[in-house]
Amino acid sequence: MKNFHIAIIGGGVIGSAIARELSRYELDIILFEKESDVASSTSKANSGVIHSGINSPPKSLKAHFCVEGNKIFQSLAEELSVPVKFTGKYIIARNEEEIKDLIKLKKNGIENNVKGLRLIEAEEINSNEPNISSKYALFVPSAGITLPYQLTIALAENSIINGVKFLLETKIIDINNINNKYNIKTNNGLFKSDFIINAAGLNCRDIVQMLEEPDFKVYPCRGEYLVLDKNCNSLIKKLIYPIPQKKYGFLGIHITPTIDGNILLGPTFEYINNINDTKTTKEKMNLILKEVKEIIPSVNEKAVINAYSGIRCKISPPEYDRISDFRVENSKINPGLINLLGIESPGLSAAPAIAKEVVKIISKNIELSKKTKFISKYEKYKKFSDMTNVKKSKIIKRDTNWGRIICRCENVTEAEVINALSNPLGAKTLSSVKYRCRAGMGRCQGGFCTQHIIRIMEEKFNLDRTKIKLKSQKSNLFIGKIRE
Repeated sequence: MKNFHIAIIGGGVIGSAIARELSRYELDIILFEKESDVASSTSKANSGVIHSGINSPPKSLKAHFCVEGNKIFQSLAEELSVPVKFTGKYIIARNEEEIKDLIKLKKNGIENNVKGLRLIEAEEINSNEPNISSKYALFVPSAGITLPYQLTIALAENSIINGVKFLLETKIIDINNINNKYNIKTNNGLFKSDFIINAAGLNCRDIVQMLEEPDFKVYPCRGEYLVLDKNCNSLIKKLIYPIPQKKYGFLGIHITPTIDGNILLGPTFEYINNINDTKTTKEKMNLILKEVKEIIPSVNEKAVINAYSGIRCKISPPEYDRISDFRVENSKINPGLINLLGIESPGLSAAPAIAKEVVKIISKNIELSKKTKFISKYEKYKKFSDMTNVKKSKIIKRDTNWGRIICRCENVTEAEVINALSNPLGAKTLSSVKYRCRAGMGRCQGGFCTQHIIRIMEEKFNLDRTKIKLKSQKSNLFIGKIRE
């Protein structure tokens, strides 16, 4: 049985942020992730918005962690070489009645210590966003965008560099507390740990139930998105949000520019029964387009290149008409079990601050000693498509793989695919390639590049074609040859 000071369950943005923050200290840390890569669930399927904290109830943990996380984001992103843009956000009102909601939101934001909030009228909106149909707006300058999957991957890989052990495709089967030491049974062996950090997201209740009777339930809530082609990127410059719905904390179907030039439309809001039901539907696609066209009439459905969905981890039932708060707490029954419950939006924005809070909780129980050689910088190759022609020429001379384009839509080279597959986590799926270098994310959605990625996996990494996965252990791409 292998012994650790801390075991983290869940490799989403919360678990990975905690792993990275704890890797500053002289601790033996392990993180278990049941999927084939980090950011495989909720953390990859959101809009990548860095929220300001304007919508969260005053004095709530959501407000506190969101505002504090927002402050940290710029420096964190720079350390991890993750792109971030503080574009600002317009929350729009389309009639006189809705302006009352803007005034309330502004007051809420000020109470949460959100800076720079300003009510503006149609003339200023139109000068900045000529495609938007709106009479009034609340401008939120501290809102921004990042790439949620790249952030999670960078947090995880930087953690590994600093000594954290990650086990992918490792499911927790059972946990026992024996004299306040935790025995953890997994499909990949037995482990012992002084602390357990339950960052399992949608599966957080299952982890609690292994040790005690949970005092909460998880109510999965699906949100569907549409992705617009990059040729639509001139439609907006800032985040565009409607007045949020008064129930459930749903911010409404919004329009989000992305770091890579696409525009996201969504998400929808639908309570479901199955935490794995990430289907997309024609009904929700039509709803998204209808609501978006009320804000940007020129949006064309033919520009949609993809649809996807993510599942929110809600701990309040559908009939609960208020915004439920985050729960970040040390168990009263099992000391050393730190539960992170109901971490939905703005969880991405709050992640850096939540990680620091978990360190505080642990420091009250054991003395923490900082490492003298913590590696805070995580350097990555600049994207080939972003290089100057001079730089491209030099790098191709050093390695001809940089001169072979694998993904024509995103201008991704063979060298970038090789680098993606050489990741510290050891993730070797098509999805792990896609989220590290964008091969397969363009207009043809992998129609051209998939065959070349498979070739690289076989030739450069000696992977058996029949064992290559799309994203999870069960998502086989091939079962055999049609003919010899």
